[in-house]
Amino acid sequence: MADQLRIPAEIRTEFGKGAARRDRRAGKVPAVLYGHGTDPVHVTLPGHELMLAMKNANALLTIALPDGEQLALSKAVQRHAIKGFLEHVDLLLVRRGEKVTVEVAVRLVGEPAADTLVNQDLNTLTVEAEATNIPTEFEVSIEGLGVGDHIAANAVTLPAGSTLVTDPDYLVVSISATQSAEALEADLAGEAPEGGADEPAEAPAGESAES
Repeated sequence: MADQLRIPAEIRTEFGKGAARRDRRAGKVPAVLYGHGTDPVHVTLPGHELMLAMKNANALLTIALPDGEQLALSKAVQRHAIKGFLEHVDLLLVRRGEKVTVEVAVRLVGEPAADTLVNQDLNTLTVEAEATNIPTEFEVSIEGLGVGDHIAANAVTLPAGSTLVTDPDYLVVSISATQSAEALEADLAGEAPEGGADEPAEAPAGESAES
């Protein structure tokens, strides 16, 4: 399950692009806290600590405000298009025991049978889980699977307290045969069959091609 991380916050008193740039130069990230019908709270968070926290998908954050602590999950993260640093974060307030809907990564483990190709159709599964007990990832074993084998979403083992939201019939992974070297070379060559439709038809004897 995801770790709970404590992040100190400062209330924002200035707004606009200029204020946001000053915050970023000072190593802080503008953020907004919202949820549970409360008014949004605009804060700044320490950039380095927040960046480390955002490396964990669905990280549960304890936001330390001047008047107390709040639990929150990141809902939207804006990053610089080139440099990748955090520019703004939207945080959703949650409570202990509250159910939230999140996407959790799927990680394949094991080796399939020889001469097979692994096709991973879903990289994440959407589940409902307690905010304080969100899975970090789902391991799906493909050990020994052969051509034609597949695993659907409803076959993935979920931890207690988690409920599948993704369509249970969606394929997570399927196994197909690898393409032979000869077939691959033929595809790459892309040779048209002899006498193909692209070749001009010969005119009958004694007639020109033009009427």
